Amino acid sequence: MDEKALIATAQQGEVRAFNQLVLTYQSMVYNLAYRILGDAEAAADASQDTFLSAFRAIKKFRGGSFKAWLLRIATNACYDQLRYKQRRPTSSLEALLVETDHPPSFTDPVEGPEDYALRQELGRVIQAGLNTLPPDQRIALVLSDVQGLSYQEIAEVTRSSPGTVKSRLSRGRAKLRDYLLGQGELLPARYRLKSRRKAANG
Repeated sequence: MDEKALIATAQQGEVRAFNQLVLTYQSMVYNLAYRILGDAEAAADASQDTFLSAFRAIKKFRGGSFKAWLLRIATNACYDQLRYKQRRPTSSLEALLVETDHPPSFTDPVEGPEDYALRQELGRVIQAGLNTLPPDQRIALVLSDVQGLSYQEIAEVTRSSPGTVKSRLSRGRAKLRDYLLGQGELLPARYRLKSRRKAANG
């Protein structure tokens, strides 16, 4: 059964059809949430909320890109989690370190242990940089550079204009680049020279 047929069947209340859609998109939704929230537990909660909301609302889906529709729901779930975290901020460094020990791991089977460790190390630094961005810039950056959405698609997901999306991406990328260039020894060794060269060239 293709996606269009699965959606039509799920709209009739067929749970098994909806579960097939969940299996198709659960990794995408979790990765989006993790990159926005930087917290494995919060990302799992946002993912669960996304699919619960999608199941309740799927009868209202009127065609177009199901992926974009689902990402809009996931983005709203992430906003809810961010508001929750602002109400209950964490001040425990130990808690933060524990949270970053559980990034999503989808490993290339031919990737060696050293390359995997380097990728994970770089991923932690990048995630820390993403966490410094305002939520609107962080979400735009993740939707563009992780999920590969166009300006127009991001505008639809975030209910903003393409011009606003471009502005958020430009500011977010500049801030993230400056953050990474300022990390120095925290970056994996193979990436340090590149970052310093970029800094020297301006």
